[in-house]
Amino acid sequence: MLGSTILQLGSVIGAANDVDSGSTAWMLTSSALVLLMVPGLALFYGGMVRSRSVLTTMMHSFVAMAIIGVQWVLVGYCLAFGKTVGGFFGFDPAYIGLAGIAHTQMYADKGVPELVFVMFQGKFAIITPALISGAIAERMRFRSYVLFIVLWATFIYCPLAHWVWASDGWLFKWGVLDFAGGTVVHISAGVSALVLAILVGARRDWTRGTAMLPNNLTMTLTGVGLLWFGWFGFNAGSAVAAESPVAGPVAGLAFATTQTAAASAALVWIVIERLRHGKATTLGMASGIVAGLVAITPAAGHVLPINALFIGAAASVACFFAVQMKNKLGYDDSLDAFGVHGVGGIVGALLTGVFAFTPVVGALGGNFGQLGKQAVAVVVAIVFAGVGTLVIALFVKKLFGLRVPDQHERDGLDLAIHGERGYHHDLG
Repeated sequence: MLGSTILQLGSVIGAANDVDSGSTAWMLTSSALVLLMVPGLALFYGGMVRSRSVLTTMMHSFVAMAIIGVQWVLVGYCLAFGKTVGGFFGFDPAYIGLAGIAHTQMYADKGVPELVFVMFQGKFAIITPALISGAIAERMRFRSYVLFIVLWATFIYCPLAHWVWASDGWLFKWGVLDFAGGTVVHISAGVSALVLAILVGARRDWTRGTAMLPNNLTMTLTGVGLLWFGWFGFNAGSAVAAESPVAGPVAGLAFATTQTAAASAALVWIVIERLRHGKATTLGMASGIVAGLVAITPAAGHVLPINALFIGAAASVACFFAVQMKNKLGYDDSLDAFGVHGVGGIVGALLTGVFAFTPVVGALGGNFGQLGKQAVAVVVAIVFAGVGTLVIALFVKKLFGLRVPDQHERDGLDLAIHGERGYHHDLG
């Protein structure tokens, strides 16, 4: 018994000696930063809806932390980062419930415990379906949303993450670049949001060109500030290390490009507003910040800061006009999940192919060959997420229905679904 204990202790000490303390500390910090983005998203979205549905809108983000947090531990990580099965998804019995991952086990050659990497990636899995909720705010059944995000994370997010990020994923091996989630997170969420918004239908009070006034833009600005802050973990953390001769500089590069693109996009958005409407709005600045952050996500560790300026600006222009188009096309993407995340993700993924200078595993760097690979990945993400979302949403609709009753929507989802009000000042 004593000998066994000594051997176990020795193995733990040996593994500890393999730990890169700086990289591990950065990855733990990055994981926390990415999780902070979820309440940031809740505030960002919550401030933009009407007061009678603010709690439900925020709950869409918070409940994802609980539901996908469990799903990721049970099967999500296994499907996303297990060994390829049939080229479609990953599977490794040791990853089910994380039961076979020892706390001393290292991830690849990064000097970071694998459980730290698991938790870091798990935060991406949490926030991605939460992004979709912006398209169906104020009108989707809560239990239908819960079932939808479980199925979507399992059958859409996990396979796509495996293709793009797992070392034996087919898009990864082909050389597609997605540093922190342009295709996996933003294109998939944005396209899925558009499909779901069309299926659920417009809000009962929504008509083309009619403004649905936000209840609290100070909340939205606070939320976007937290998103910008957390995004440094989202992007720079995707280097997966901080002290190695290669990963450390890449983490620094991703940090710099993230800041640069967000600032550029915010500036361009408010300039466009000033030229077109005579005023630069706070909501416009918030939208511009997010557009820039979205677009730089796939490129963050692959392009120079000067290129990030252009990526942020281009995304801001594209997303601005995409948001304007929803009224002309007649679909109610309530909080512009497609207009900002979908369009911004597409712009960023394609421009990664134009400007990339740090190729990985067969990638060609910034030239027409790499741009072609990026374009294929964009199409794959759009088709896979779009068709998959349609199938899942129709299944959920058949089971529970997608839309709340008209009276619930009239009264507000906070009271109808949760029996609560976000604000009580109007009750005397």
